[in-house]
Amino acid sequence: MLDVCLLGTSGMLPLPNRWLTSLMTRFNGSSLLIDCGEGTQIAIKEKGWSFHPIDAICFTHYHADHISGLPGLLLTIGNSDRTEPVTIIGPKGLSRVVSALRVIAPELPFELKFIELSKPQEHICINGYEIDAFKVSHTVTCYGYTINIPRIGKFDVERARQLQIPQRLWNKLQHGNIIEENGSIYTPDMVMGAPRKGLKITYCTDTRPVPAIIENAKNADLFICEGMYGEEDKDSKAKENKHMTFSEAAALARDAQVKEMWLTHFSPSLVRPEDYIPGIQKIFKNVAAGVDGKSVKLQFDED
Repeated sequence: MLDVCLLGTSGMLPLPNRWLTSLMTRFNGSSLLIDCGEGTQIAIKEKGWSFHPIDAICFTHYHADHISGLPGLLLTIGNSDRTEPVTIIGPKGLSRVVSALRVIAPELPFELKFIELSKPQEHICINGYEIDAFKVSHTVTCYGYTINIPRIGKFDVERARQLQIPQRLWNKLQHGNIIEENGSIYTPDMVMGAPRKGLKITYCTDTRPVPAIIENAKNADLFICEGMYGEEDKDSKAKENKHMTFSEAAALARDAQVKEMWLTHFSPSLVRPEDYIPGIQKIFKNVAAGVDGKSVKLQFDED
């Protein structure tokens, strides 16, 4: 099971009921954050989730509305008695940017590890999360993220018995270990079925529509995408500022054949984004306007 919560949905500046951009996931005791705008700490507290298990923080880019909440968040994680390292991922220059922000948060009881992105596409594995970072198109270097939770195949009990594999070794094989015992070598492929369908979410914001988004969001269980402008007469403004309209985001969801899409990163002038949803459902039906605190528990398919 993967818990997903849209903590903040505002672009540019926070509003009374709309914090700046942030997404949080929880899987197997490990939490991951994408972006950390102003108000992220409050949103986490309102959701009732813990700061201590945040193992990784990913940044799409370094505009203030996506990273301004980081110093306070790091201090709060430190106050939660965390001593394990926290991994921070983002475009090239990450260490320099975070070091500058830490002038106001200099002392932390845990180590920060940095993964700086420079290639068009990069793959990272952290605590059961398979993360694909992909470059998108904004006014500064910006990345989208796809998070995959893989699922191993079923253990074939009958096959294990036929091969006379001692039962005490089954659990180790199921967890991917190769075992040598009494001159025999046992490998997981001897008793494990083909990998089963896992879980997949894709998150991208502050970008024009680009093919990389469709490629990385393909068949996602949940696609969270920026919708800066709901009004159709904002096409030229979206192109000028390298953002997206609701219609453009819906076309990406349709072409990527995702199961569901949530829109986020709304312009402050877009007071009621939900009013524009019916107009784009002819492009992609299963779309919703994100709101702060919107969450879902994604479940593995039943066998």
